[in-house]
Amino acid sequence: MLERKGLLFILSGPSGAGKGSMVKGIIERRDDIFLSISATCRSPRKGEVERGSYQFLSREEFEDNISRSEYLEWAEIYGNLYGTPKEPVFRALNEGRNIILEIDYQGALQIKRIYPDAIFVFVLPPSLEELRQRVIRRDSETQESLETRYYSALEEIHYLERYDYFIINDKLEESIEKLNAIITAETCRVGQDVLTLLSSDYWKPKE
Repeated sequence: MLERKGLLFILSGPSGAGKGSMVKGIIERRDDIFLSISATCRSPRKGEVERGSYQFLSREEFEDNISRSEYLEWAEIYGNLYGTPKEPVFRALNEGRNIILEIDYQGALQIKRIYPDAIFVFVLPPSLEELRQRVIRRDSETQESLETRYYSALEEIHYLERYDYFIINDKLEESIEKLNAIITAETCRVGQDVLTLLSSDYWKPKE
């Protein structure tokens, strides 16, 4: 059996674009891709502790981890710290497991410098007005934070050209199918690891 290193998929986009729903959908459909748990110092939203979506830390604990270079990427977003623990991601990739990360563009650009072999996917809302309505429907934002997220979305979209793929998340099921197609294509891509194996003694007939 052909054994190769796992692939790292990065999913980014404005808050309210639907990244979380797409990740949930793809994890349910495929048994060959796993979600990396993120760390944050913000308070958990309803249901997040039960799902294990995040590792919730105090700000002091998070900053201590930063000082020890324990994060693959980290950023401060809307006054809260978010990051991806480095060790479990690299361990999983080395074991041949495909990993998906749901992170903002700041974290994605950090990973692009550290791990350029990752596959970067940007999720767009159908329109900025629809994005605004999705955030409003969360019923967890003040008017001030809503405006902050709206203008942050405009800034984030400028980084679209740094990504490999984009998906306009108008209809969720169709968007999940597009993400599924991207993952399937990338797992079939010819890479250096495949070429190395093909040129090794592994494929030579036994005498």
